Amino acid sequence: MIWFKRLLLFSTFLTLCVVVFGAYVRLTDAGLGCPDWPGCFGTLTVPESLEAIAKANNMYPDNIVEVGKAWREMIHRYLAGGLGLLIAALSFLAIKNRHQIRVPLYLPLFLVLLVIFQAALGMWTVTELLKPVIVSLHLIGGMTILGLLTFITHRHLGTTGLIVDKNLILIARLAIVLLFVQIFLGGWTSTNYAALACTDFPTCHGSLVPDMDFRNGFSIFRDLGVTAEGDSLSIQALHAIQWVHRVGAVILVAYFLFFVYLLSRYPGIRFYRNLLILVLISQFIIGIANLIFYLPIALATMHNLGAALLVIIVVIINSRLRRI
Repeated sequence: MIWFKRLLLFSTFLTLCVVVFGAYVRLTDAGLGCPDWPGCFGTLTVPESLEAIAKANNMYPDNIVEVGKAWREMIHRYLAGGLGLLIAALSFLAIKNRHQIRVPLYLPLFLVLLVIFQAALGMWTVTELLKPVIVSLHLIGGMTILGLLTFITHRHLGTTGLIVDKNLILIARLAIVLLFVQIFLGGWTSTNYAALACTDFPTCHGSLVPDMDFRNGFSIFRDLGVTAEGDSLSIQALHAIQWVHRVGAVILVAYFLFFVYLLSRYPGIRFYRNLLILVLISQFIIGIANLIFYLPIALATMHNLGAALLVIIVVIINSRLRRI
């Protein structure tokens, strides 16, 4: 159990790193830095010598070797692969110590299946040329792994047992659902390159409700940058994507402030309540700053970090709460 707890803590931290670095890879347009999977231009590293680059160009004539982007993509794959091995080890230790673990055995086992599916999404991200629904689901998969690992880790290393009424339990559970919906909307905005469709705030090109095309903006089964019929995605569709993400942010902030108000009745959770307020406000400000400063990589990556931290905090709060 000592190794189980150590691996839990390290795996949770590594998952946070993988999620944030994955966002950085996407934001720097390095998601297709390697045109194949799981290798890169037919190797398990990145071609750097003139001979290796020439060989890669012959094998993949439609792709240009950009060493920096390729390395970013491969480092992300190395980290994700290491995380997969750690989760497999955790599942083995969970089975071995099944009478001592503090969560149902199916949770660590489910994590293995989720990692396998996440790896498949990573492969499809490349082979399907950054199809928006696949990239967005890949983000949700990473956040789900982070949330589950946080829950299991907290149950073994954290303090639990804060007794509250059942209504607060339901509100806390809904907070997780709303957070993941907003994360999906954020991923959908990013992968469709709609983050700068509107660069003013709170209006969009001077209007609170701009011209929008919801049907094509939220058409799931389409390729990047085009409609389901193959036409170029209009600016109105991009308006719709970003506008919905904005409205979702306002709804989430309002709901979380209500949630925080209810938590104020319980001193035993004051630290996580205050941390939730801090990260929530910071996340909202960073989102606005991304618009004003035209999406600098550092701020955009911090926005993804903020989302991951919100997942961790809200999951820990849910883990602490117990029904009367």
